[in-house]
Amino acid sequence: MSAAAPPIRRVRPRYQNAAWVFLSPWIMGAALLTIGPMIASLVLSFTDYDLFGTPNFVGIDNYRRMFVEDQRFWGAVRVTLNYVIVAVPLKLALALGVALLLNRPRKAQGFYRSAFYAPSLLGGSVAVALVWRTLFTRDGTVDNTLSLFGVELGGWISNPSMALYVLVTLAIWQFGAPMVIFLAGLKQVPGELYDAASVDGAGRWRTFWSVTWPLLSPVIFFNLVLEMIGAFQAFTGAYVVSGGRGGPIDSTLFYTLYLYDRAFTAFEMGYASAMAWFLLVVIGVVTLLIFRSSQSWVHYAGDE
Repeated sequence: MSAAAPPIRRVRPRYQNAAWVFLSPWIMGAALLTIGPMIASLVLSFTDYDLFGTPNFVGIDNYRRMFVEDQRFWGAVRVTLNYVIVAVPLKLALALGVALLLNRPRKAQGFYRSAFYAPSLLGGSVAVALVWRTLFTRDGTVDNTLSLFGVELGGWISNPSMALYVLVTLAIWQFGAPMVIFLAGLKQVPGELYDAASVDGAGRWRTFWSVTWPLLSPVIFFNLVLEMIGAFQAFTGAYVVSGGRGGPIDSTLFYTLYLYDRAFTAFEMGYASAMAWFLLVVIGVVTLLIFRSSQSWVHYAGDE
């Protein structure tokens, strides 16, 4: 009879402990700055908490108030959805259009790329939002320019039907980041496919829809998800342009702005926490729907 085989011993990697040491700052940061606050906010969403006293458990009262009693909540939802539906497609369309133009060889190409990308670095700042507010206020640059053509709006910011579009234009102006990603995607499209399309007699639009769009669809999908999530969380521009009030007549009352108002103006931390978790669920559901829809329009290399 043959002797029994010796038991196999698992050898611990020599540098495993070192890996945990290097990962420990990230793990501690995630636990203390992300996971911990998320759990705390979930607990607070079921309480009445004013930031100074002791939280009082109220069950689902905050959620019931949010969905049934608070009309400003639904107004903020409507404004935010309008902003997302208008700003995200226009921003991505402009980013893709400029990327297609910059993808062609031309003089000073690096300068143009840097110039178009710069607003993405500056657009989220308070200073730029203040400039934007000055441009679109009554007797501002935009108002005076339009008056030369006989268009009298009395300032976009003070007009409830136009105020939201001030923030939409601010978002569209920051198209540099998705533009750079589109440029990177365009560089990966094989040139021989364009040559084959040209030989077959395809025009620019036919080439775009048959070659560029399918091969660029993963990049479009990536940008769509990122920009959608960012649009739902937009805050700085709305806060500065509206003076922190979401006016006029709540026409710029973004969801995040109303959440901030409930948390740090009314000191209703429990209610604000419930709003934050509802926003998380909405973003998760919309993202899931985009992922599900991608099966019909996103094409990856190797797909038949």
